[in-house]
Amino acid sequence: MALEITDATFEETVLKSDKPVMVDFWAAWCGPCRMVGPIIDEISKEYEGKAVVGKVDVDSNQEFAAKYGVRNIPTVLVFQNGEVVGRQVGVAPKNAYAEAIDALL
Repeated sequence: MALEITDATFEETVLKSDKPVMVDFWAAWCGPCRMVGPIIDEISKEYEGKAVVGKVDVDSNQEFAAKYGVRNIPTVLVFQNGEVVGRQVGVAPKNAYAEAIDALL
């Protein structure tokens, strides 16, 4: 399971991480988000120990979604050293997410 990230834990978990971080901005009512969710969970398992993979529920955590201009969901952002280095809006195949992390390892 991907890590549940909130506005309260975002800075520590994402911005201060020494590993690449993939964050899925999603909502329970969003159909495409439910398609991406299982892919993000798989990526989380496969990259355990090498990268941080988490999800932000935008309905209850809006601060960082707004800060990073997340207007459509699902949006998956990839961070390295506290900076956004990748963005995928909408549903993409699993290898697109894996390649985004592989490029940083």
